[in-house]
Amino acid sequence: MNRPNVPPVPVVTAPVVGMVGAGQLARMTQQAAIALGVDLRVLANTRDESAARVVVDTRLGDYRDLADLMEFAKGCDAITFDHEHVPTEHIRALLAEGHAVHPGADALVHAQDKAVMRERLTAIGAPCPAWARVPALADVEAFAAENGWPVVLKAVRGGYDGRGVWVCSTPEEAREALDSGVPLLAEAFVPFEREIAVLVARSPHGQGVSYPVVETVQKDGICVEVIAPAPGLSEEAAAEAQHVALTIARDLGVTGLLAVEMFATASGLVVNELAMRPHNSGHWTIEGARTSQFEQHLRAVLNLPLGSPSLTAPVVVMANLLGGPDPDVYSRYEHVMANDPGIKIHFYGKDVRPGRKIGHVTALGTDLDEVRARAHHAVTCLRGPVDA
Repeated sequence: MNRPNVPPVPVVTAPVVGMVGAGQLARMTQQAAIALGVDLRVLANTRDESAARVVVDTRLGDYRDLADLMEFAKGCDAITFDHEHVPTEHIRALLAEGHAVHPGADALVHAQDKAVMRERLTAIGAPCPAWARVPALADVEAFAAENGWPVVLKAVRGGYDGRGVWVCSTPEEAREALDSGVPLLAEAFVPFEREIAVLVARSPHGQGVSYPVVETVQKDGICVEVIAPAPGLSEEAAAEAQHVALTIARDLGVTGLLAVEMFATASGLVVNELAMRPHNSGHWTIEGARTSQFEQHLRAVLNLPLGSPSLTAPVVVMANLLGGPDPDVYSRYEHVMANDPGIKIHFYGKDVRPGRKIGHVTALGTDLDEVRARAHHAVTCLRGPVDA
């Protein structure tokens, strides 16, 4: 029996996004990639890393090795990052070979080098504290003579979750920071009322969107809670913060996500830090926004239309889960689930160590006090007894 000629079915290949790094940000990006039909590839140091445990296309290599990066990039439609530590010259080399890298080297350096960031933000008129490079104690003392003690010393490169930051009230304390041996800059201490963050996305086409402004709560240099939207923030202040963040994204040429951490002071906003990737201040968006930050980042780096950043509930609270002395967090699932079926729990696939960020929970509702209490109860129960 002769069969009629049937045209061949076209082979449709999914876009491939390569994410350098295999931490929890890459792990949560995988969830968004599945729904979008995007193939996510991650570059991990070992198979035990958070994302490497769940991403099929995991390649092992060293992000500091250009040959490993070049091999990893083969066949990717876009390259992006879940950390800022890839050497700038390696990113330039990838771009020179024709790879689409988001954000590019000229943008990402502002999240890698705090002095470069301060120079550029000052030049574009973003609100910044007084600052200076301080290679020696005499430079710190001269800065303090002009701006007063305490002085905030920061490692120019590296540092996160409170690491690489010293609040110094005396020259002796400054000397201890300088003895760390890393290049430092000094910033005037900002007497802030609270900390806020703005997460924005920008595509290569230049489309930009901003998520609602959130309040972040820090303890010992680590973010422990994020409240969306920031309570008590006027529409005018929120609009100003979003405008500042979108302007920074545009003027720095950011593609992908940009998190702008700010201090809210009695006299206005001050930009504190930048991150050009999915960020801890945006984890609430998985359940709390129409488009999660992870989906938004994939859309942006693939130059797709950006999704709605609007809230799915009047109040959203995300609380970070830090490891306690008892590592058996899973044995406490049942109580949390039974007590509050609406709570959402996210584990990062990490070994539990006291103080280590191992997951987060998200609660949604209409009453801020009630939602915060639910989130706090969940992480307290999951962490377990303080004295095991």
